[in-house]
Amino acid sequence: MPTLSRKKFLCSCGYLIGSGLGTGMLAWLANCREHSQSKSANDSPTTKNNTLTNRTIKMEANFEPAYLKLHRTGELKKRGQQLWEIMRSCQLCPRECEVNRIEGEEGFCRASAQLEISSHNPHFGEEAPLSGRRGSGTIFFTNCGLRCVFCINWEISHGGQGAVRSLDELAQMMLHLQKIGCHNINVVTPTHYSPHIVLALDLAAAKGLRLPLVYNTCGWEKVEILKILDGIVDIYLPDFKYADGKMADKYSAGAETYPEITKAALLEMHRQVGVAKPASNGIMQRGLMIRHLVMPNNVSGTKKVVEWIAANLPRDTYVNIMSQYRPMHQAHAYPDIARPLTRQEYSNAVRWAKEAGLTNLDIQGFW
Repeated sequence: MPTLSRKKFLCSCGYLIGSGLGTGMLAWLANCREHSQSKSANDSPTTKNNTLTNRTIKMEANFEPAYLKLHRTGELKKRGQQLWEIMRSCQLCPRECEVNRIEGEEGFCRASAQLEISSHNPHFGEEAPLSGRRGSGTIFFTNCGLRCVFCINWEISHGGQGAVRSLDELAQMMLHLQKIGCHNINVVTPTHYSPHIVLALDLAAAKGLRLPLVYNTCGWEKVEILKILDGIVDIYLPDFKYADGKMADKYSAGAETYPEITKAALLEMHRQVGVAKPASNGIMQRGLMIRHLVMPNNVSGTKKVVEWIAANLPRDTYVNIMSQYRPMHQAHAYPDIARPLTRQEYSNAVRWAKEAGLTNLDIQGFW
């Protein structure tokens, strides 16, 4: 089992876990302690010291990830090849750079067709229905097309920290995460490597992968690309960062179209996977889970965000109201986001979400 990296202190959308000992943080601490004890006792998931893994597999035995059906028909590989060809004049993300990544050109995201991965580990800082007791099987991809100035993982997303990997190596990572008992395969910042992910998924499915696929994204996704992913992704885990395009333009490298594109993406994600509801064992297997990071001075436009969700999606849509903002990377150069969130700002955010009628909120209880 690979050693847990410092990312166990981060939620995979790039925000620090531990800003307050809310219900999510307490669960995370308990999971880390349990994982550490289990690992110390015996690393094998098949021994008597790890009966939880066997019980979890038994409870999930009737689940089949969406991508297996497409794998059996050969459609999964075709979708991967279709995405791959888009890289010849890349339009995988809303930047639409139109560079030929296959010939080695790099887009705004600083990625060519060469796959780069920062890490792969069981992760215990995700939402409880994803982390469970055995961790979410996160794979952190290098580079990013959104490039927020406050990114806590800037070494990866901006700095290119990572190593070159093959499709087969990516498939083996997925299989390894399944072998050690993770509840899902959680691809973090996947957009610019969506062709590689789908092709590796096809390779892994041929060798027995059967975990749900979590598409962990900034939310700024093209509907045309999401439609290619229809029937492949089990759980969409998008951010809804901004209600105002001017804020996105300022803090996310000119992404002024963020609100309108993300709203269309959320509707398409919901059409594909529906409302996220955990299985009988408490683990999420399918559905849309939205993250909204509350930022200081209402930079994220929380009230408009939650009102849009309530008006356009089911009221029981899973929404994580996140309090973890910390000024990281270049944030100190921007006065409005150069400080942490206050208790009152988070309290207002929760109140607005409840007043909007949202009923399935992940609220960090410390506040």
